Amino acid sequence: MVDGVAVKRAAETAWTVYRAAHPDVDVQDSRRCLLERYLHRKREERESDAEELASFGIAYLHQLPEDEC
Repeated sequence: MVDGVAVKRAAETAWTVYRAAHPDVDVQDSRRCLLERYLHRKREERESDAEELASFGIAYLHQLPEDEC
């Protein structure tokens, strides 16, 4: 079962870091939802703590094409 607390904490951390680097991104941007889904899948695939998941999330957000979100 997915540890919802670790995923939620990781998503919040990754999103905060990403928005700090991209202040033009809206809080409710669709990338946030994509990030949360990605981290849930990542957590199901392997045992990861919130810190590692946040790192995965930041990398994932940076590889998303900005014009498609």
